[in-house]
Amino acid sequence: LLAQCRPARTAQFLWSYGADGGEFNGVRFDAFAKDMPLDRIDEDVLIVYEMNGAPLAPEHGFPARLVVPGFYGTNSVKWLTRMTLADRRADSPFTTRWYNDPVLDAGQPTGDTTPVWSIAPESLIVAPGADAVVTAAAETQIWGWAWADGGVARVDVSTDACKTWRRTEVEPPGGREWQRFSCTWTPTQPGAVSLAARATGCNGISQ
Repeated sequence: LLAQCRPARTAQFLWSYGADGGEFNGVRFDAFAKDMPLDRIDEDVLIVYEMNGAPLAPEHGFPARLVVPGFYGTNSVKWLTRMTLADRRADSPFTTRWYNDPVLDAGQPTGDTTPVWSIAPESLIVAPGADAVVTAAAETQIWGWAWADGGVARVDVSTDACKTWRRTEVEPPGGREWQRFSCTWTPTQPGAVSLAARATGCNGISQ
């Protein structure tokens, strides 16, 4: 579609509009609108009109919706009505007021913001699960899943409530699939234990 539109060289963003409008948090709007940089639109960004061989269901965005893998779901605009190419970010409240994170310097807000686009590194311990009982002095496997836009480079786990961390083995990135991580752990004493996981993306950003 972009090739057929022959974008001007000044175009840097794609604005996408959905059919849903109304009022949110005291602000009225005619249509839900989001944007994304044009250089993000490669072969895996889709305009979807079917799912599993059937027309897209209304709750999934019939007649068409965007699907932007690696971006948070709010960027995959449902009930798509139109798209616009522009040299700047969209002026929608969903791009200027909401869905922006503060830029911090030494933990303090700078007054600048960054768009909530790419999925940040996340990880989840599957086993041992909550309230699991493991045997002291016996080897136990800790494993789970990690994901991030662009893939996960490493996952560290803590067995002492985040006081110390140890590196795990992580499956290499495979497209946009979640990546399994694991390590062995031998509890040294009885009592309650707090486990934690921390993923780091291939871009160097940590969970």
